Amino acid sequence: MDLTQGSIEEKNKRAKKMMLWFAIISLIMSFAAWTSAFIVSSSRPDWLKDFQLPNSFVISTVVIMMSSVSFMLAQKALKSHIRKATTIWLLVTLVLGALFIFNQFNGFQEIINQGYNFTGPTSNVTMSYIYLIAMVHILHVVVGLICLLIVIYNHFKQKYNTENMLGFELAATFWHFIDILWIYLFLFLYFVR
Repeated sequence: MDLTQGSIEEKNKRAKKMMLWFAIISLIMSFAAWTSAFIVSSSRPDWLKDFQLPNSFVISTVVIMMSSVSFMLAQKALKSHIRKATTIWLLVTLVLGALFIFNQFNGFQEIINQGYNFTGPTSNVTMSYIYLIAMVHILHVVVGLICLLIVIYNHFKQKYNTENMLGFELAATFWHFIDILWIYLFLFLYFVR
């Protein structure tokens, strides 16, 4: 397929999708670097080997997987011209995204309650990595929530239909990416000591 072929609108859609994939690839590289540094640092003598991730991180993992399903259901409803169901599933996704962040902060509180702070005299390198990786991911979830709010606004303005779903599709792709990214990060932090 020749990327220079097609209407201006088709070229614009391809360009926006390509930019999103470039951003996703750069995020993958960033998180790969942090998880690699985590592995290298795990050989330090002050590394915590027996630390268990907080239960709230488990709950947040389930919540974010549910949010991906709800976003897929919203997209399916939109393609089927069921506006009310689209609205409901978009709002469910928004609530689940906020619930994910809430559970992440509960997880941080669980870590602090165990006596591990992220800075200061009671901190250690293990907790600093966990905090950094989780916080940077939370920032990307916030970006995803902002995208979702824009999609909801545009949905109420009736901007999307089966012929015009670009913004919806871009937001869904990013949302599913940050969901998959968290599942990877959770499994990484759970199994790599």
